[in-house]
Amino acid sequence: MGGVRELASPFVVSGPSGVAVRDRLKHPTAEDERVLRAVGAYQGSLALRDLKARCADGLDHGAESWAVRKRGLTGLSSSRIAGAITKASHDQWALARRGLAAHIRSIETGIRVLRHRLSLQVGTRGTKRAPGGYRSRGEWFQKSRRLKALEDRLAAAVADWRSGRVRVVRGGRRLLNIRHHLAEAGLSEGEWRQRWEAERWFLAADGESGKRYGNETIRVTPEGQVSIKLPAPLAHLANSAHGRYTLTCTVGFAHRGAEWADRIEANRAVACRIHYDTGRGRWYLTASWQRPVVQTLSLEAARAGGVIGVDTNAGHFAAYRLDPHGNPVGNPRRFGYDLSGTAAHRDAQVRHALTRLLHWARRTGVTAIAIEDLDFGAEKTREKHGRRKRFRQLISGMPTGKLKARLVSMAAEQDLAIIAVDPAYTSRWGGQHWQKPLTTPHRKMSRHDAAGIAIGRRALGHPIRRRTTPPSHDRSDRVRHRTVQAAPGAPGREGPRPRIPGPRTRSVPPDAARTRATRTPNTVRSVRSARAWVQDSFLLTE
Repeated sequence: MGGVRELASPFVVSGPSGVAVRDRLKHPTAEDERVLRAVGAYQGSLALRDLKARCADGLDHGAESWAVRKRGLTGLSSSRIAGAITKASHDQWALARRGLAAHIRSIETGIRVLRHRLSLQVGTRGTKRAPGGYRSRGEWFQKSRRLKALEDRLAAAVADWRSGRVRVVRGGRRLLNIRHHLAEAGLSEGEWRQRWEAERWFLAADGESGKRYGNETIRVTPEGQVSIKLPAPLAHLANSAHGRYTLTCTVGFAHRGAEWADRIEANRAVACRIHYDTGRGRWYLTASWQRPVVQTLSLEAARAGGVIGVDTNAGHFAAYRLDPHGNPVGNPRRFGYDLSGTAAHRDAQVRHALTRLLHWARRTGVTAIAIEDLDFGAEKTREKHGRRKRFRQLISGMPTGKLKARLVSMAAEQDLAIIAVDPAYTSRWGGQHWQKPLTTPHRKMSRHDAAGIAIGRRALGHPIRRRTTPPSHDRSDRVRHRTVQAAPGAPGREGPRPRIPGPRTRSVPPDAARTRATRTPNTVRSVRSARAWVQDSFLLTE
């Protein structure tokens, strides 16, 4: 097939490099909340000032400017708090920098599509690979104006990139915009102010290997007792020795609690962060640490026990189990999720669907899960899909980034490997070669289920196309195992064999003219020519 692009080879995804667990600070006293709010607000103001200085440095930032900022913060708090604040500022600046690069790529994609469509005549029909021209002269004119706007926007973004300028809102740009739409968000000005201040607090500390319980600033004992090293101006709030405040509430990590306890008892680094959820009115503590780089399985070892091919869709995962030889086993499975509602609800839905998928994978005994390496970064642009707003919303609602991050981390806990494959043509070829043959009165196959088979076969190294059935006994080619793949126009497995014109003997080629002995010629001349043997004329020599 000449139009098929080159496919990328499947690969085993690397395991997670970090772990984070969270638990609630249950029933803090009024004094505990007062101290936490005071420390968070004070350190948040220091973080805001440092972030402003880091953004002002831009590309001129270096080790010397970093040391100057850290020395200035050390006198206002402590060296450990200053180190945590400066590191957070660097990470936030780098994140904004990567976001600006993605924004530039998105604008360039839109400009490229606009220029292509504007170069075509009005009314030119598009193809599956490229959009066509615009429908009317009015739409062509409006898109030409949009092209100019995007070019100006691209020039401004490129100028910011070259100068190292980023735009960062501490507390979140989305929450800042809600301030102008309080009625639509269902918030009062006081409620919004409370959320805004809580998001701008800074109550975090980096872990330190070799220190007691892995952290000197926010320390959590094996019994779950939490104590905080207060900054110098708030040392008068301490209720313990060495300027520390010990909370009356405790924490206990039910998930990965044994692993966390092993680390802090060995004085290995554990980072801690305290966060206040204004919607629930609860305080939470998150502990995180790094893991050594996990040696991933080889591709051959991951394929040894078969795979489960998973097709990602906007509202469900379509999964099918395949043995190591690429044969579908059993019936397809679906794991649905609902992406409406709040971000926490969407996250819980994805996590619940992945949990059910992993439990089923463990019960079946497979060694890997095959999934498409999806990236809709260049597919979401409105310039490519035009009026297909519902389709753009569909692909925008698929949680590709969050799905990959969660699936890799959750599968590592179940000792399952993740094989990423090229997503090209999986739905089309899966529906073409597997949907109809596997459909029975008791099994309903959809295009998504067939795509799961295509993904699994590609992960196992097998072609998606089904093999042809060996012929029956006493045929011209006897019973020989065919290794060729079925042609695109070949009938199904139970369909009739295509009729080949010509005799069924090995001595006569199939395209030779057929003659019948029982046929009676219509004329005398034809009878003579059929019965008499005629010698071809040739030169006779003595």
